[in-house]
Amino acid sequence: MQWFKVLMPKEERFFDLFEQHSKVVVAGAEALRLMLDGGDAVSQYYKTVMERESDADAVTREVLMAVRRTFITPFDRGNIKDLITAMDNSIDQMQKTAKGVMLFNLHTFTPHMREMGDVIVKSARLVEEVMPMLRSVSAQAARVSAIAEQISHLEGRADDLHDAGLKTLYEETAAFNPMAFITGRDIYDHLEKVVDRFDDVANEIQGIVIDHV
Repeated sequence: MQWFKVLMPKEERFFDLFEQHSKVVVAGAEALRLMLDGGDAVSQYYKTVMERESDADAVTREVLMAVRRTFITPFDRGNIKDLITAMDNSIDQMQKTAKGVMLFNLHTFTPHMREMGDVIVKSARLVEEVMPMLRSVSAQAARVSAIAEQISHLEGRADDLHDAGLKTLYEETAAFNPMAFITGRDIYDHLEKVVDRFDDVANEIQGIVIDHV
């Protein structure tokens, strides 16, 4: 049966869909980062995040349907499902972050929040960069693994920014404006979870490399 699978043509459209999804994730990340610049444009970029999350959901559904329809897939079916789910979770968490901003009617954000937004954009762009490499993952295993490690390092950077930002926020607001601390803490936690979801993507990518080297 193994030799039969090797001879059968594989469904290559999965790679197109992964790449399409990664571009949508980048667009969502960039819109979220622009929200963190604050001001009157917050609601405009909120709508963009919502639209990109909906686009990402559509691609995810297409991938999951293709998994069921396709006889021979380029990766293990479980790997395909886990990777697209991890990618979709990242933009789902961006949506939750944006909703938190709108719920609390926030229009100003701290420097640490904006730096965490920068980390989110960098993580999304790394995911976008690595997706085409999955077409020849065995040949590009070293580069793919290196990018996945970069994403994981960014997760550590986001943790540091979260802790430092939360400490500063507490020192500046807890005594006289506890509500500002509560709302700010919520946004920090959401931002940290976005980067955590990108780390999940990196872990799924590493798993694919391990399976194909």
